[in-house]
Amino acid sequence: MKKTIVDVFENSVKSYPNNTFLMEKVGSQWQNTTYQQVQEQVYALGAGLQALGVQKGDNIALLSEGRNLWVISELAMFYAGAVNVPLSIKLEESNDLLFRLQHGEAKYIIVSGQQLKKIRLITDKLPELKKVIVLDEQSEYKENEIYVGQLMEMGDQFIKAHSKEEFLCVANSIQNDDLATITYTSGTTADPKGVCLTHRNYTANVEQCLSRVPIDHTWRTLIILPLDHCFAHVVGFYVMMMQGASAATVQVGRTPMETLKNIPVNIKEVRPHYILSVPALAKSFKKNIENSIQSQGKLVGRLFEWGKSLRQAYYGESNLDGKGLRILLAPLVKLFDKILFDKVRDNFGGELRFFIGGGALLDKDLQRFYIGIGIPMFQGYGLSEATPVISTNTPEYFRFGSSGRLVEPIEVKIYDSEGKELPLGEQGEIVVKGENVMAGYWRNETATADTVKDGWLYTGDLGYMTKENLLYVKGRFKSLLISSDGEKYSPEGIEEALVQLCPSIDQVMLYNNQSPATSALVVPNKAALQQQGFDLKTEDGRRNALQAINREIAQFKKGGAYADMFPDRWLPSAIAVLKEPFTEQNHMINSTMKMVRGAIEKAYANRIANIYTAEGKKIDNAENMDALA
Repeated sequence: MKKTIVDVFENSVKSYPNNTFLMEKVGSQWQNTTYQQVQEQVYALGAGLQALGVQKGDNIALLSEGRNLWVISELAMFYAGAVNVPLSIKLEESNDLLFRLQHGEAKYIIVSGQQLKKIRLITDKLPELKKVIVLDEQSEYKENEIYVGQLMEMGDQFIKAHSKEEFLCVANSIQNDDLATITYTSGTTADPKGVCLTHRNYTANVEQCLSRVPIDHTWRTLIILPLDHCFAHVVGFYVMMMQGASAATVQVGRTPMETLKNIPVNIKEVRPHYILSVPALAKSFKKNIENSIQSQGKLVGRLFEWGKSLRQAYYGESNLDGKGLRILLAPLVKLFDKILFDKVRDNFGGELRFFIGGGALLDKDLQRFYIGIGIPMFQGYGLSEATPVISTNTPEYFRFGSSGRLVEPIEVKIYDSEGKELPLGEQGEIVVKGENVMAGYWRNETATADTVKDGWLYTGDLGYMTKENLLYVKGRFKSLLISSDGEKYSPEGIEEALVQLCPSIDQVMLYNNQSPATSALVVPNKAALQQQGFDLKTEDGRRNALQAINREIAQFKKGGAYADMFPDRWLPSAIAVLKEPFTEQNHMINSTMKMVRGAIEKAYANRIANIYTAEGKKIDNAENMDALA
């Protein structure tokens, strides 16, 4: 059956013409745009693209902050038969943008006013580029630029000169297997790869998501993640679009920091029913809540902690276990909701049912905090190559620490390094099959053949399945560390625990390439060390601070407070303390906040080599001392 994104949109306009689809704040007012109104704008822009000369199969890059015109631009591309190449606004370096634009063979670029400068700097290196479409009015335009308003006027004239039926011929000719987007991965191991997602990839994944979360036309969401992520595509606006529901975007500020500050304000105004989140944002919200409670005095602080503990005890870490005697806590939970937590939830609009996150693993403490205030935070799992959703926890079925139940229909197997299927409970590579599996990587047949075999997507992630039909994701299968005896183990869980439980450690990356011992590159939390009384300006202070870091790591070894968490042989026996953090700017963190291990290993190759020398094994070696200065 043909079910393209265009088909879904047309059906929703027919079913819910007067429902609000897109919400956007302009100045101090929110503007609601109905499905019918969005369709009119999509037709005008889609016809404008046809009038401009866009041909079926042309690639068009989209570089903009999240806004109505982002979604309208993508839909308009489909009505012109084009493929969207969505780009992150975090791409500051011309080389990063240039690679994607050249490799993605973009013939047209749609760009916001804030991002236009980046494009102007590199247009001379894009000989295939035909036109730049600017979403915000400019005082002047370069030779190959056109304002989107002018293009929409051209579109209206195009439809009048031809007919609506003739204009729609291109959109109606699109088939399930036609490409919708080429989404570039963040490049944790090598050059970014263009993930080719078809129309059916998207509509299938939307259907799969709806098999787990019963969204209907009354729901609202506020999309706080970048729209170029396919997670925001599917669970942000395409799920809502299929159901006739409403999607709002965060008000764009003059700077990225101003946009971030708009998030809590917009949440309160939009009153979303769910929000897509990432751990960094979840931690920021948590800090704001705690600061607000503390500012109201000790009594409120004690009530908050007591009420939160009661809720945590009542709900536990899963709804798959019987409540037993915990049911007796129900009246107290209702009481604390009335006197305290309803007010806390009002800061999130009062109707927020849950957060949902994918990508980086959520720690259990964070999940406990949010269920303690009555807004559960559920872990999901997916990757761009799967469009992206594979599994998720939901209000009806959750267990903290897991990535939830598989969406339906989908097949998942767990393979060992030899390609042998493993039984329930055993860890191996997560391998997936379904209509959501990508068509391949753009202009990269070798990587495609390595990743998709007989319709099965080899995710490169490490995990296992349980009898409860829950998927547990434990890290990267392909980034397994290998000890000298050939034993393989995943570093992510250990790194996460070290950062959470060691106050003096801000970031850490473990390293072991068939060595007798594991080592660690540590970014110290200098502020925390200074709060502990270490004077980092003196030699003795730095030496004592390094010993403190060592003691914190030793808590995970035999006899320590966290001794049972990991085998001793997997823990770092020597560390290199670094001067600078891993950031997006130095390309050691990607746009989804994951460490780019290859880049880190390359940058610190000399430090890693030094760790395995007699001098390097000393915690107070000269380079570690210098890093704290």
